Parts: sequence; C-alpha cells; structure tokens
Amino acid sequence: MHVTHEMEEPDGAATHAARLASLRAEAVDRVTATSAALRALVEDRSSLNDDDEHDPDGAPLSAEWSRLAGQVDAAQSELQQIEAALLRLDEGRYGVCSTCGQRIPNIRLRVRPFAEQCVSCAEQRRRPGRQ
Repeated sequence: MHVTHEMEEPDGAATHAARLASLRAEAVDRVTATSAALRALVEDRSSLNDDDEHDPDGAPLSAEWSRLAGQVDAAQSELQQIEAALLRLDEGRYGVCSTCGQRIPNIRLRVRPFAEQCVSCAEQRRRPGRQ
C-alpha cells in the first residue's frame, strides 16, 4: 500500500485555477439564486399584512427571510474568499501561508482551496488567549 504524505509535489497553477474557477461559478450561482429568492420574498411580503406569524401553511415569512439572508451572506462571503484566492494565484502567492510564509499542504488546499493559512497557523488563530 502506497501512502502519500505532505512531501508530494504541489498541484500546478492550472489545477488550482480550474478548481477555483469551478468553485467561483458555483458560488456566483448560489449568490444569484439566493438573492433572487430573497428579493421575491421581500416583494411577496410587501403585499401581505405584517402578521405572518399565524400563517397555517408553513414557516413564517420572517423566518424564511432570515434564512435566505443568511444564505446570501454565506454565499457572498465564500465568493469573496474564492476571488481573493484567485488574486493570490495571479500574484504567485497562492498556497503560501499568509502568517508563517510556509507552503500550505496540498491536502489542505484540496479541502479548502481558498485557505490563506497553513493548519498550524489557522489553529493558533482559533485558540482562546492567543497573542
């Protein structure tokens, strides 16, 4: 059985670019779809009375509004992270930890293609009481 460790060759720029472009297209689609759904809900709500908490047909409009707004925000945030990763790729900084300057392992970039930090630095940032 052959086990590959972090010593493997890094993926090429074309591989990263293709992966990021695909993720960007998916994120743009999510932003577009959730934004359209939110706009439609806002338009629907403007034609109804404000007492949506008693709607017997399902979730209150305010709950749906909140859910869709959260999805729009999450999709826009992911899109911004992907676009920042594409910029780092263009500048030759993709795959380099923004904190320590070491290469980010391929396995991390495959799981989180827009990662800006290596696992060690990301964990340091999340620890309570960090300096």
